[in-house]
Amino acid sequence: MSQSPKAGKDETVDILLDGRLRIIQGSRGYRLSLDALLLARFAAVSTGASVIDLGSGNGAVALALAVRAPSARLTGLEIQEKMVERARRSIALNSFGDRLSMVHGDVCAFERLFRPGSFDLAVSNPPYRRLNSGRMNPDDEKRTARHEVRGRLGDFVRAARYLLRHGGRLAVVYPAARLVDLLQTMREEELEPKRIRMVHSFAGSEAVLALAEGVKGGRRELEVEAPFVMYDDKKKHTREMEELLAGRQPASPH
Repeated sequence: MSQSPKAGKDETVDILLDGRLRIIQGSRGYRLSLDALLLARFAAVSTGASVIDLGSGNGAVALALAVRAPSARLTGLEIQEKMVERARRSIALNSFGDRLSMVHGDVCAFERLFRPGSFDLAVSNPPYRRLNSGRMNPDDEKRTARHEVRGRLGDFVRAARYLLRHGGRLAVVYPAARLVDLLQTMREEELEPKRIRMVHSFAGSEAVLALAEGVKGGRRELEVEAPFVMYDDKKKHTREMEELLAGRQPASPH
């Protein structure tokens, strides 16, 4: 009888979504943030959809989607071998092996890894910072996740264009300050921006993150959704924030 996967040295098993998800993470390296849960909630996942997570890291977005959309067939693509191995153990820990798999590979090598038009939905939480911006973290996991060391924004969007069928969707979480870069890149790659949602710490505060969806071959019309606000004026979680952390997702995609 095989043993259940466990956390190794310098790793933790974190319980999320009201106990429905367990994820193995490095205690010192890159760890999931709220971004992953926001993206998994925002993405429009249809019944039986084929989904790829570009730059999957520890697999947080894909794992959260597996909880939210039990009928989806999910693939995570990640360049860091240690992260892939860790994600695979999380997949086994949650018994998602029949519908979620990890591929160790470079997002820039998408043509060698997959056939064109293989997916209905692509999701990505790409590195936020340009190579020449800010201090580079000495930790390789954090550096690769935060800075465009092994892939720029355009590489992730270009991969999505190749991998998606006509009418397929790309959902991305990105800093609000770089939203114009994201929307411009989507349009250049013929993934027409169709839906955006801004994320704020408090009502009336500046947006910190942007969630954006582009449709391959879509028409030029953009829906701006009501903002997502994390905290109320008493610095407590808003109702929607509580729903996010509990994994209570929107009933249906757009």
